[in-house]
Amino acid sequence: MKITKLTTYIVPPRWCFLKIETDEGISGWGEPVLEGRAASVAAVVDELADYLIGKDPFLIEDHWTVLYRAGFYRGGGLHMSALAGIDQALWDIKGKAFGVPVHQLLGGKLRDRIRVYSWIGGDRPSDTAAAAREVASRGFTAVKMNGTEELQFVDSHAKIDAVLARVQAIRQAMGPAFGIGVDFHGRVHRPMAKTLARELEPFHLMFIEEPVLSEHADALKDIAGQIATPIALGERLFSRWDFKRILSEGLCDIIQPDPSHAGGITETRKIAAMAEAYDVALALHCPLGPIALAANLQIDAVCYNAFIQEQSLGIHYNKGNDLLDYIKDRSVYGYADGFVAMPSGPGLGIEVNEDYVKAQAAIGHRWRNPVWRHADGSFAEW
Repeated sequence: MKITKLTTYIVPPRWCFLKIETDEGISGWGEPVLEGRAASVAAVVDELADYLIGKDPFLIEDHWTVLYRAGFYRGGGLHMSALAGIDQALWDIKGKAFGVPVHQLLGGKLRDRIRVYSWIGGDRPSDTAAAAREVASRGFTAVKMNGTEELQFVDSHAKIDAVLARVQAIRQAMGPAFGIGVDFHGRVHRPMAKTLARELEPFHLMFIEEPVLSEHADALKDIAGQIATPIALGERLFSRWDFKRILSEGLCDIIQPDPSHAGGITETRKIAAMAEAYDVALALHCPLGPIALAANLQIDAVCYNAFIQEQSLGIHYNKGNDLLDYIKDRSVYGYADGFVAMPSGPGLGIEVNEDYVKAQAAIGHRWRNPVWRHADGSFAEW
């Protein structure tokens, strides 16, 4: 079997899909995207395609190694996201060729389903208790929300109080067993992060996410030493080398690599195994589309330390098209009782509606995250 063609599709709301074709008629799908940089990632895929045409798609580890190492410059969001989508599609081809799900090729699943959480509140969180009740009515047992709006390096405690009020409203409405994750989203700098993390302690959160940006790893030591709440991070780390210091220095309790950003199934599984050796949990990042979620679930199926999965059904970014719109069988994910079932079909376990993909690619998108500013006119982290 030989690879004959790679085609990318920029589709709304903010995704990029990849189809890899072979000379035996078996095709695989991946989702190579970096939010806000979809066209750039597609261009990298096009460059990497030069090496892949005519190659055996089964040699996934070798292709990953060459595509990562042979360009001399390596790593970063664009390169690793392009490589991620290619890797996902190659695993999809291999699973389809053997008639088994990818997790069967990775040693077989050790769980049948995994708990999932739902996003609430939007970029500027509001009315979070009502949103939590609504998603609970659809079976979810956990939510994640952005904690704050803009925060200066040192800001008013009134902004901290607003975060606490929103979280308290959820806890009072949903009870002590309901899972709550609060995403600081890199919006919070070290002085305020210490205060906010400490003030949130009484609400017994599932985790706080990115209390500071990952490049400020030294600050994580300070924050972790003050609180018992688990610290999660990793969506802006792209390889096992990026996670190396975070894990070896014990700077977090939960890692969140994104298999559409961190080199695909091949690399993300290695990152997960590294984390397991440090007794660190896995909660894969995936506010993306259906192909990305399928790849995530194949990894969750074989990783002992996976405990919850992000997914984008109904997320505020999904305007016009939602998670299930691009697949033929919407029941394949089997959402029930706050869990989602592992896809059991061959490859990634989903059947992409290619006609719909092509129709939506004709529309495309140029999604960009907002640019925020503080009251003094200076840039604010989104």
